[in-house]
Amino acid sequence: MYISETTVRVRYAETDRMGYVYYGNYAQYYEVGRVEALREIGSSYKEMEDNGVMLPVYTCNSRYIKSALYDDLLVIKTTIKEMPTVRLSFEYEIYNQNNELINIGSTVLIFINKKNNRPCMAPQSFLEKIKKYF
Repeated sequence: MYISETTVRVRYAETDRMGYVYYGNYAQYYEVGRVEALREIGSSYKEMEDNGVMLPVYTCNSRYIKSALYDDLLVIKTTIKEMPTVRLSFEYEIYNQNNELINIGSTVLIFINKKNNRPCMAPQSFLEKIKKYF
């Protein structure tokens, strides 16, 4: 299992008129967590795309527990519980600066071969980097 944590501060543009984070922005927070988790493993979307593999989101689920507010410092905990195959699953927990759990989410991404736009196995180079966590 691989776990990564990163922080993000809520920007004014991410909030609605009441100062709450707009619900659609949580998917962007998941992306921040995902990108940083891959970077910490030693990989990146750019590297995969440069090597002919795309990684689009297949599913995205979110459960809102408590509101995030403008200027809150959020901790995004990103977990990969299973070795990737054709799919790469992420789970997220988002905490506010008081360490209160405010959101739980998950995404599933699919490895896609850029040449034929068909699902493919995770790149071997990526599997080599992540296997030590499983």
